[in-house]
Amino acid sequence: MVRVCVFCGSKTGNDSEYAEAARCLGREMVSRGVGLVYGGGGIGLMGVVADAVLEAGGEVIGVIPDGLAVEEVMHQQVADMRVVPDMHRRKAEMHELSDAYIALPGGVGTFEELFEVLAWRQLKIHGKPIGVLDVRGFFGPFLEAIERSVMEGFMKPKNRQLFVTETDPAVLLDQLLGMAGAV
Repeated sequence: MVRVCVFCGSKTGNDSEYAEAARCLGREMVSRGVGLVYGGGGIGLMGVVADAVLEAGGEVIGVIPDGLAVEEVMHQQVADMRVVPDMHRRKAEMHELSDAYIALPGGVGTFEELFEVLAWRQLKIHGKPIGVLDVRGFFGPFLEAIERSVMEGFMKPKNRQLFVTETDPAVLLDQLLGMAGAV
């Protein structure tokens, strides 16, 4: 089975469009036979995407650090929940289980996870496709920062292709699944 690791917020944000995009992504994943690997939370966009996959009968694997594996945070309905000692092991395990990555809106943790897989891809540590679901223009400043880095000579222009950006979850999934190494 193909699995996509989804990085996203432990909050739902101020607009219902964020949660709707997470729900839509979860449903689209199941409709394509794609499993979800994610941070194990039952809260925020993490919980929304996991609930959508579970409700549609799909595979969900949660990976959560021991310190966050408390009832208020950990998703209680995910049967395959892997509790790991720390964040480093969490990211390593999520990487091992996944064939591609998608970032939804989120905070510092989401950005850190996205930047790490981008750096790994740039360094050829992996060749897995990376997608950014740009809900409500959330990732606009990120995309501007990438462009500025290229313009200022800190990043090679070819590294713009390390990831794809899309506003529609179905289109993004199809792009990632069509890329080499995702199937």
